This record gives sequence, structure tokens and C-alpha cells, in this order.
Amino acid sequence: MISLADGGRGRPLLVVLRALKLGDFLTAVPALRALHDEFPDHRRVLAAPGWLAPLAKHAGSIDALSPTPGLVPLDPRLADPEVAVDLHGRGPGSQPLLLALRPRRLIAFAHPEVPATAGGPKWRRSEHEVARWCRLLVESGIPADPGRLDLATPARTVPAWVKGATLIHPGAASAARRWPATRYAAVARAEQRRGREVVVTGGPGEADLATRTGRLGAVPPDRVVFQGLGLLDLLALVASAGRVVCGDTGVAHVATAVGTPSVVLFGPVPPGQWGPPADRPWHRPLWAGRRGDPHGATVDAGLLRISPDQVITALEELPCRAGGAGKAGAPSVVRAPTVASVT
Repeated sequence: MISLADGGRGRPLLVVLRALKLGDFLTAVPALRALHDEFPDHRRVLAAPGWLAPLAKHAGSIDALSPTPGLVPLDPRLADPEVAVDLHGRGPGSQPLLLALRPRRLIAFAHPEVPATAGGPKWRRSEHEVARWCRLLVESGIPADPGRLDLATPARTVPAWVKGATLIHPGAASAARRWPATRYAAVARAEQRRGREVVVTGGPGEADLATRTGRLGAVPPDRVVFQGLGLLDLLALVASAGRVVCGDTGVAHVATAVGTPSVVLFGPVPPGQWGPPADRPWHRPLWAGRRGDPHGATVDAGLLRISPDQVITALEELPCRAGGAGKAGAPSVVRAPTVASVT
């Protein structure tokens, strides 16, 4: 990744703010590609958490990443950009950070508390996250295709047993979106009874959860992967796997990006906002049809309505790979029945 100090002389500057997490970055890839195409001669700098740099470099479309751990003042070296783009939110927290840079042009959703955004595109609360940012650009006169989500598989060596395996990722950023480990373990046991290898992954701070899921699911310890797992390693693992089971979290978007079939469990937020694209039938979103707090401290009641048997059935119905098995049409959102017991 080009540093902020290098490579920008003589080029107009474009700054993009999206200081969020893995899934947020991946849902913004089509918009970032559209900005690359519209402003090919600009130096395009993404303000985002520094740990995303390897993935941002792999995805392309930007020239540099300015480490930004959230809604904090932006690096003063980004001052006076020709264009500033708010891909972070609707404001008012994000837009003033970009306006403080004194951009000649601000691309952002309109917010009544930020006069400089008057006349901008209107925010739609229930819009799909990928479509949202592409629409922001389209309504600002910049062509954008929300289908440009795909990423190449990184050049990484993965264990031979990962190829075709069922990858289970039990973690999520909030407790509200974490299906119980006991239920993921039940799925792991069922997959192994079918003769499939199972790999359990965990992100930062999820070692205990991944280990517990693997132990309860009778997954061999060397198939539980969490230590030293970088973002590009994760992409390579998911790309090699035969299918993915996870919640509404970044790994679901990784599966979309690399074309690995997935069963994704939704709780407080419907898949119509954060789920896999409707034109990719090799993904199966499961949702009980009720909304909740995606940042809640306890597992969402709607997520608990999804049973292991329902996930196991969805796995049996998945095509082998993206576009395989002659599937066509949009994936249906399977509504989960009420489950009386909570484990």
C-alpha cells in the first residue's frame, strides 16, 4: 500500500471515509471500484482502520490507506482534497470530519444538521448496504454497479483438507448476532457424519469461542484455526472451502466475494439489508422475520428461532460452487420456525 507520504505529487486528491469493519469494507468494494473508474487520475486515499490495509491493497481501487480507527479527526495531510466521499454513514458524525479537510466537492447523503450536504441524495433506512453506496454515487453523477463484489483468491498455501470442507465461523462483533456454540457444534457433527471435513475459524478475541465450538463439535484440534489468521489467509481459507456457515458478520461477505456457497444466519437485521446479493443463489440466508438490536449484549431472540436442523437442511441444498448445479433465480430467505428450547 502506498504511504501517505509517497506517490501523490502532482495528482489531485480524493479522500474516502469508511472507518468500519471487515464486512463494511467488502460491501463498499463496488463503490470504491466506481470511484476508481470515475477518477483514474486522482490519488485515492481510504480513511479506514489500519488492519484493513492488506485487504484494501488486494482489492485494489485505492492508492493509500490512512489509518482511521473510527469517527476521529482525519490526518491533516489529507487537507484540501479535490473530492471527499462519505461512505461511512448518513452523518452528522462523519460528514464534518470530511468537511474539516476543506474539500472542493463533498459526495454525501443529505443530513439536516449539515448544511453543506443540502441537495444530496436522500438516505433510505432499509436499503441494502451494497446498493446504498452505489446509489449515492449514481445520484451524484457517478456510474456504479453493485454487482462488482468479487475478489481474486489470494496467493496463500492452505492445508489440503480445507479444500471442499465446511467452514464454520461462530463469531460476530456483537453477542446479538452470535448463534450459540452448541448449535454450531451440532452442525459440525452432522457435516462430519456426511463425510465432510470441518474447519472452525475465529477472529481476534474469538479463540475461546472457536475452541469450544470445535470441542463440542468433535472437530480435530488442528482443524480449529484462529492464531495468526490474517485477512488474506482468511480469504484463502474461505475460497478453498466447499461451503461456509456463519452469522451476519464479515466472513459472510468474504464468502460472497470469493464465490463460496454459504448458509448465513440472520437475527436482528434482515438479509435484505446486509445479506448476500439476491442474484447469487448459491447463498442461503436464514431469518426468522423479526428485527432487533444488532448491537445487543445478548443473543437475539429471532436468531434463536433458527434450529440446527434447518441449517443442516440448507447445507444439503447448496450447490457445490458458485453458479453450480444448474441453479437459477434469487435465493429465498428461509423463515425459521419458533424453537422452544434455548441452548
